[in-house]
Amino acid sequence: METAGVPSTSVYVRSFDLHPKLMGLSRTVITDHPLGRPLGRPGDGARQRAVVERALSLLSAESQTIVDFGQHY
Repeated sequence: METAGVPSTSVYVRSFDLHPKLMGLSRTVITDHPLGRPLGRPGDGARQRAVVERALSLLSAESQTIVDFGQHY
């Protein structure tokens, strides 16, 4: 998608924080959530929204950007 000019972001849990760099992903948010819940607990809409908003805020970044969400689960 990136080569076609469509910006993208991804969200990874800390267990896999090395993968975005190895895969050369353009924009990534790393969270402290458990495996299988990169956006947070089911039903925790406020937390999920915060993660998604942070990921979307990276769309304007030009180069590889990896951001630690920085809030413990």
